Amino acid sequence: MKESVLNFTCEGEALVGILAEPEGAPADVGVLIIVGGPQYRAGSHRQFTLLARHLASNGFAALRFDYRGMGDSAGETRDFLAVDADITAAVDALLASQTQLKRVVLWGLCDAASATLLYLERQPDPRVVGLALANPWVRSTASLARTHVKHYYGKRLLQAEFWLKLLRGGVGLDALKSLMRTVKASRGPAADTRGFQQRMAAGWRRTRLPILLMLSGDDYTAKEFLGHASESQDWAGLLSENRVSRIDFPGADHTFSEAMQLERLTTVTHRWLQDIAPSP
Repeated sequence: MKESVLNFTCEGEALVGILAEPEGAPADVGVLIIVGGPQYRAGSHRQFTLLARHLASNGFAALRFDYRGMGDSAGETRDFLAVDADITAAVDALLASQTQLKRVVLWGLCDAASATLLYLERQPDPRVVGLALANPWVRSTASLARTHVKHYYGKRLLQAEFWLKLLRGGVGLDALKSLMRTVKASRGPAADTRGFQQRMAAGWRRTRLPILLMLSGDDYTAKEFLGHASESQDWAGLLSENRVSRIDFPGADHTFSEAMQLERLTTVTHRWLQDIAPSP
């Protein structure tokens, strides 16, 4: 594979990306790696660099880029709710970079996965033929509280050590107050029906595209997503659709930082891509 800098513009601002491409002819599907924030195109522990290189070495051109205001790209900093134009410009640039490319898969982690669904909810893009989503972000005060109650406090309250410590005065008043606040917050509404979580579900439902859903076993963001999807009517049935390939990564953290987990992530992505468009 080989890498090169790909410069392009978005609404008059200069954006910078790194294009990884096979030495030979690529598959007609390219991969746009959308970076969650706030970080730049290399990703945590060079996650996106290694992913792009692996895909290019196996026949799939991949572009990772910086949003406006991040990394080496110009413009004002923005969050995942305001990057539609950046994604459009990156898709344009990737397809224009190689004439063999006809279609694009969007790959995103955390709020980049959320941005992907919001992008397609607002403006369906016929050039996009698949979504690879890792640990999507659906954070709200209530959903975070429910996740902590279920996956942290729930286990803690079942431990004899906790109750012995409580009886001996080893659990401070502040800790008890924190628990009560969390329980109270967890009883709030599942999500603001006008919020981005509902729009994410609408984007998922609207696309009808194949979706690769990758979930870390040791990550509150992934647990929060599963909890929200199981409780919200907007998400009812979406994760069990036949077009969804769900892959769980037991023991993996949010960014798949262990080498074995990252290697599995890249391999899973590559094999799923082959089902969409086998490389030459």
